[in-house]
Amino acid sequence: YFIIKGGSKAQMTPGKPKKATTFQEFESITSDAWDVGDDDDELLAMAARNLNIEVVMETANKVIENHSKLQERQQKQERRVPSEKSSLQRQRSLPQRPVIPLVARMADQNTSGTPAMTEREASRLDKFRQVLAGPNTDLEELRKLSWSGIPRQVRPITWKLLSGYLPANVERRASTLQRKRQEYFGFIEQYYDSRNDEHHQDTYRQIHIDIPRTNPLIPLFQQPSVQEIFERILFIWAIRHPASGYVQGINDLVTPFFVVFVFEYIEEEVENFDVSSLQEDALRNIEADSFWCMSKLLDGIQDNYTFAQPGIQRKVQALEELVSRIDESVHRHMQKYEVEYLQFAFRWMNNLLMRELPLRCTIRLWDTYQAEPEGFSHFHLYVCAAFLVRWRKEILEEKDFQGLMILLQNLPTMHWGNEEISVLLAEAYRLKFAFADAPNHYKR
Repeated sequence: YFIIKGGSKAQMTPGKPKKATTFQEFESITSDAWDVGDDDDELLAMAARNLNIEVVMETANKVIENHSKLQERQQKQERRVPSEKSSLQRQRSLPQRPVIPLVARMADQNTSGTPAMTEREASRLDKFRQVLAGPNTDLEELRKLSWSGIPRQVRPITWKLLSGYLPANVERRASTLQRKRQEYFGFIEQYYDSRNDEHHQDTYRQIHIDIPRTNPLIPLFQQPSVQEIFERILFIWAIRHPASGYVQGINDLVTPFFVVFVFEYIEEEVENFDVSSLQEDALRNIEADSFWCMSKLLDGIQDNYTFAQPGIQRKVQALEELVSRIDESVHRHMQKYEVEYLQFAFRWMNNLLMRELPLRCTIRLWDTYQAEPEGFSHFHLYVCAAFLVRWRKEILEEKDFQGLMILLQNLPTMHWGNEEISVLLAEAYRLKFAFADAPNHYKR
């Protein structure tokens, strides 16, 4: 397959070699929770267990059914109160709700918009603290808890443990952090001055161009000191991974770690936070920790970014096959209007849905990805399938190629919070179990 810019249709060229698809081809069209009741805890307690599939499906269905009932009630109330329908409301099947900041108060993205901690949230936080308190953290127990979302207060330490950056043994943590942070800044001293050398300058130039485009709507990421941190992280990663080097899209993957680790040092909202008010040591720690955790993530999906990006090509094909089995009408609709999955799902795989969701939702999604075995490399496929089918009504209403492409590259998720992500994860979990005994549906 190859993509032609300007919205023209993808063409198949039988017998000719495939042209390598790059992120630039999609960039011109780029636009930039779990809290639905007690059933979610039941479902996610199962995440690490090998249980009877009927039980899992029933519980996942219950989460989704509860969400649907809640929506119906809200829509009935809306019909009683006449209101002007904006174009955004017309696109969305969810009722209007208070605007949630893009990043701030990530623990509080429930639909009510109330930042006060509920009794249930307080109880969950207490469970996390108990698991984290022992001399050796039980990582399996931590994964079970984390699958249904991690409270903001313990998210930094939990992410570091689940990613494998920190050891489970409490006594070894301080020395590990000190050693890894020194090692990272050793790389900076050793390599960073080479960024303008002839054999590295193209890599550095591309990183330098991409950084300002990373989350352009969030002031935090437009601060020069933050952009310099991102440049160092990405340049060091690229020259230490010559098989792939730097590929556009990797720049997005630093942001969730950076934001979560900033929260280790501040209580206020992060969206407009001035990082120059942090002590230099704190900022250096955030930088080094972000580098190592991003590296751990990329270790599991590096074939997404090697030459011709074969991991992404395979995953997009797997997504197409999966969707053809779970929702034939959506799949046939795409075929009818000659929409190739590569045209929209390349970005979903390359950027792990980060360009499709607000950052707060990505962070919540990553709680689960880090708790789920092979979350970023394997479970992400099922999340993408659930995400596509989530828009089936809107997809089937579009009756031409251009309309479908505009919809699929600008899905209306700006108001999404924990509830929408929780339902998406329940759907994905259900799919994973449904196809667990049919490995042909997903060839890694």
